[in-house]
Amino acid sequence: KTSAIWSVVFALVAIGLYILIRFRNIAYSAGSVAALTSDTLMILGAYSLCWGWMPFSLEIDQAFIAAILTVVGYSINDTVVVFDRIRETIALYPKRDRYQVINDALNSTLCRTFNTSLTTLVVVLCIFILGGSTIRSFTFAILLGIIIGTYSTLFVATPIAYELQKKKINKKAAAEKAGK
Repeated sequence: KTSAIWSVVFALVAIGLYILIRFRNIAYSAGSVAALTSDTLMILGAYSLCWGWMPFSLEIDQAFIAAILTVVGYSINDTVVVFDRIRETIALYPKRDRYQVINDALNSTLCRTFNTSLTTLVVVLCIFILGGSTIRSFTFAILLGIIIGTYSTLFVATPIAYELQKKKINKKAAAEKAGK
């Protein structure tokens, strides 16, 4: 159990550092780590709520940890796509309001995000229904992770990155105003 917790924590820290290096902005790193932590905790909470009344095992075992790490990888991929589009849109329109830029970037990736999530969801749902009882717990966690990961990319990671960037922009504007 301790090794499993450390593996998830290590994965979150490593991903946070990767996002920090890739985007060179702590706001993206903080948003992505918060979203991934949210994903992990929500899946763990769903397992806890469903334990005892689901017709299959919801044990926290190696398969569950593998599912959590898979969900973390899936979710961060989606988040990176959205953050890349935000970065591209900011480069195209540097003077435009940051809220509008992020909103435009989210809207431009929304169709891709939902299509990817929906097609993955259909495949994993088929495996959940038609697969054996030994894989059912794993695919249940993946199903939850696809839904929760998509949600967290759009409604956790991006808003946190926006809020942190907004604070930085406001401080910079205040410093320029005070210098004039």
